[in-house]
Amino acid sequence: MNMYNTLDDFNFDNKTVLLRVDFNMPLDKNTLEILDTTRIKRALPTIKELIEKDAKTVILAHQGRQGSWDFINLEKHAKAIQNLLGREVKFVEDVFGEKAKDAIRNLRNGEVLLLDNVRKFDGETEKKPAMEHAKSALVQSLYPIADIFVNDAFAAAHRAQCSLVGFTAVMPSCAGRLMEKELSTLSEIIEKPKKPSVFLFGGAKFSDVIVTIERLLDNNTADKIILTGLPANAFLKAEGINLGDKNEAMLEKEGTPENYIEIKKLIAKYKNRIYLPLDFAQQEDTNRSEIAVSDLPTKNNLFDIGEKSIENFKNILSDAKTVFLSGPCGVFENPAFMKGTKEIFTFVAKSEVFSIVGGGHTVAAVEQLGLDNQISHISTGGGSLEKFMMGEKLPVIEALINAKDKTF
Repeated sequence: MNMYNTLDDFNFDNKTVLLRVDFNMPLDKNTLEILDTTRIKRALPTIKELIEKDAKTVILAHQGRQGSWDFINLEKHAKAIQNLLGREVKFVEDVFGEKAKDAIRNLRNGEVLLLDNVRKFDGETEKKPAMEHAKSALVQSLYPIADIFVNDAFAAAHRAQCSLVGFTAVMPSCAGRLMEKELSTLSEIIEKPKKPSVFLFGGAKFSDVIVTIERLLDNNTADKIILTGLPANAFLKAEGINLGDKNEAMLEKEGTPENYIEIKKLIAKYKNRIYLPLDFAQQEDTNRSEIAVSDLPTKNNLFDIGEKSIENFKNILSDAKTVFLSGPCGVFENPAFMKGTKEIFTFVAKSEVFSIVGGGHTVAAVEQLGLDNQISHISTGGGSLEKFMMGEKLPVIEALINAKDKTF
């Protein structure tokens, strides 16, 4: 039994539903057109189910943050939802004023309305408990004219923000299908993964990964850890390997001396369960060439793992039953340095393993390679996924749990 309500727990016929989603989309910086609609596609099952159950669906979402270049209204989002849904999606350029409230009151069963960017409300991004957010103008304006709150914004579940947690304190609330799927799948991999389980961490950040790796190994969620990208470079540096000036400079931007102390402790404790590259692909002039770790340092940028590393990592992955991929193996956006990501991700996708992919760049790589239909679960979460993996409580989930047994 779930610790929180789901769509199965309510009758939605003729009910007005406030549906919070995460449609914070990648935009073209020049035209502000939406570049990728993956997050909308992931939420469609919830929207379609509410329509089929004759709900009046009011969608709340955000885009960018106040002051950022991508902070725009959501009219283009409404059109994108409409195109994917194949039916009209109304839009009102208002969040909780009279225009918004009138549009909500005029909805008919099965209709969908998108309100404007919730971050136009100054109090949206404040971090407060659910009960405090419930006193806000946003919640106090909308909850009296609605019946049920549905949260399907797993990607924002680590944020204690107004529209994400405030409604749970004052009205019946539940998780949407995307939220439910994310939580059930990720809980299973954390609590009882099929063994052996291998976690691969890559990408261009490493400071947050250190704590995640330690917790995964401490509680035996992960049997083996493979490192590529900047995390691998940081671990090699901690072992005393000079990577070359350009690569050392990249590490300095991301890490602190304390990070390397933590890494050294981690290596000393789990050396036999952490696997690092044997070689790299470097950018030599404009060409790709490979260099062994034993031949470092190099004057060139290390932009991918090399052939020996690829084969070694495939061998490690070959007997896995669960594989988690977080971060590409190199600068996959450059075709010359896509090889490591392509070969490792394709190997996992075609293996008979339970595979999970998380993080924006990782998902982008998987989709670019056309492997998304061969991955068992693609998570929409970035920060929320990392914190969930580390065993931290997510404010949105806690708010849904607290709302389960309340009577309103």
